Amino acid sequence: MEISDSTLGKLKILKEKYTSIGQDLDAYLDGLIYANPLTYWDYIEVDALLSLQKPKTDFPDEKIFIVYHQITELYFSLISHEIEQICKNGKNISEIGQDLGWFDTLSVSFFIERLKRVNKYFEALTNSFDIMRFGMEREQFTKFRMSLLSASGFQTASYRYIEIASTDLKYLVYETERQALMDADIHHQLDNIYWRRGAVVEATGAKTLTLVDFEAKYMEKFHEFADQYQPMNLWKKYQALSPADQKNPDLIKELRELDVNVNINWPLVHYRTAAHYLAQKGGESKGTGGTNWQNYLPPHFQKRIFYPPLWSEQELAEWGKAWVDQVFSDHLKTENTIPG
Repeated sequence: MEISDSTLGKLKILKEKYTSIGQDLDAYLDGLIYANPLTYWDYIEVDALLSLQKPKTDFPDEKIFIVYHQITELYFSLISHEIEQICKNGKNISEIGQDLGWFDTLSVSFFIERLKRVNKYFEALTNSFDIMRFGMEREQFTKFRMSLLSASGFQTASYRYIEIASTDLKYLVYETERQALMDADIHHQLDNIYWRRGAVVEATGAKTLTLVDFEAKYMEKFHEFADQYQPMNLWKKYQALSPADQKNPDLIKELRELDVNVNINWPLVHYRTAAHYLAQKGGESKGTGGTNWQNYLPPHFQKRIFYPPLWSEQELAEWGKAWVDQVFSDHLKTENTIPG
């Protein structure tokens, strides 16, 4: 069988590639000869993936709860993957070093396209959350959730990494202390980040076990991550662009959409779902892990805003209000229909 010129050309390229890294092309060709063809199930690790659901009870709907949260974590991984590409502009951190001059090389089109991907991932998550809202029987959920204590979706570290990489930490400080800590050290700001008030005993302010465990496992890692990403977070990348590029309407649109997706839409679908399952006549049930979800989730209460300069004063003042008003209205209708 004759070898075509195209194949010979590719072999020459491969020879140059492996020679440049001190490797023997013939050895790699032997590997190709002996290797079995790749299959879908091996490449995607289907068997391993489907073995990761380990319910703690016999209620069938618990599997839905587990699978959807695992899907969420995978989407968060994709989101972080895109944000990392923007922050590093396709470079490894070792290539960047301490020289921030690399900011100037960021392509606006690259920035926009990656943000579009991030927003699509968040939109897919938000639009699919009805699986959690309506996809489980309330009676099953209220029973199997008791076996999950003190675990909670609050303990999603991947979401916290996304927040830290998206904006300056001063915008994530707890709302009542934000102004006073605007010029504080990033680690002081991180120690006062809003979510540390989201899993406390409301009457005393004491930390729940959910928060204690979460901080013990991740707080040091969050500080290390902040050291790495705060100098090159998405807002810093935007500010490093030329004045003309900063006015790019598509870029502004995607940044604003990211702000809404993360800080309004995502917490609100959680709030609406919590209200659906945890609303009770005569009061509200605590969230899984004891989280005070009524005060923690509504966007208007916390006013977490990644990019305040991109919004008008009125938009900032009414942040999330329209969405929250609608959710409260739906919640009241739901509460009035709960059997006594």
